[in-house]
Amino acid sequence: MKKWIVRLGLVPLLLLPLLATAESPRQLVFSHVVGPDTPKGKMATMFQSIVEQKLGDRYQVVVHPNSTLMNDVEVIDAVAAGEVHFAAPSLSKFAGYTSRLKLFSLPFLFPDMAAVDRFQQSEAGRGLLTSMQDSNILGLGYLHNGLKQLTADRPFREPQDLAGLRFRIMDSPVLRAQFQQIGAEPVPLAFADVYDALASGMIQGQENTWSNIYSKNFQHHQPYLMESNHGVLDYLLITNNAFWQGLPEEDRRLLSYAMDIALRYGNSVATAKSRNDHQDLKRMREVTVYRPSEAELDTWRRAMQPVWAEFEEAIGRHLIDAALAASKPSAGER
Repeated sequence: MKKWIVRLGLVPLLLLPLLATAESPRQLVFSHVVGPDTPKGKMATMFQSIVEQKLGDRYQVVVHPNSTLMNDVEVIDAVAAGEVHFAAPSLSKFAGYTSRLKLFSLPFLFPDMAAVDRFQQSEAGRGLLTSMQDSNILGLGYLHNGLKQLTADRPFREPQDLAGLRFRIMDSPVLRAQFQQIGAEPVPLAFADVYDALASGMIQGQENTWSNIYSKNFQHHQPYLMESNHGVLDYLLITNNAFWQGLPEEDRRLLSYAMDIALRYGNSVATAKSRNDHQDLKRMREVTVYRPSEAELDTWRRAMQPVWAEFEEAIGRHLIDAALAASKPSAGER
């Protein structure tokens, strides 16, 4: 019921362009769940700025940050229904529309962000952008946050050290299975609720990127961090397929240009922020950042490997193979 109330509230907003005069620019709604000063927020603002410069007489991008319009789960449905024009939810949030994007939640699939980039730019990675067109959702590109790290309120080095602990996860069947494989209890929680849950002791651990850990001060209650790089947290920039295909060709070309520039900018911001926040966390005296050896990481890989087999059929073996191929740098990159 709440979702429909939110949607009905949107109708007057999204009808405004239809009621405006011919001289008024059409409003395009961009909803996201983080602050304007984050990589995603800066990407949205950059897109808004370029559209204003190139198409300001015809379009006006209205950005709603910080979940002020709706959350990530609601916004996917709203984009599919044509109620919101643009959004950038986490890749793990699309389980209701496709199983293929569960690929990005598989533990230890990508060794680094360069491998993530290679896959996303490959034919298989680009093909995932159109995997939800039947549901009227079109992917326009990928936005990075970074690789995920494990944190806890006590020292740990081996998978069995986390057995019995309650770990926060994004609501994803793959992430749930990942922690169950090592004997931890997965607890789905909204990102906004994580800090309080850590402070109260409701959960004893979590997984996240360097920038998310640092920006939300999770280290205050999670002083033990492992450079596990076991997963990737990325977003898919989406639009309504019917809206996109119905645009005049020149407008679509210019909007695509604006989006490509904004995504490259957002990804460069994310890369720099991840690197800087990682270094800042390592410098904190009250924080222990442990870098496991390759042999130690292999123990973690083996412990979580059964998750791959569990979701292989749903994802597609060909996609897993394509991701593994992208994990091997070309001769020119070595």
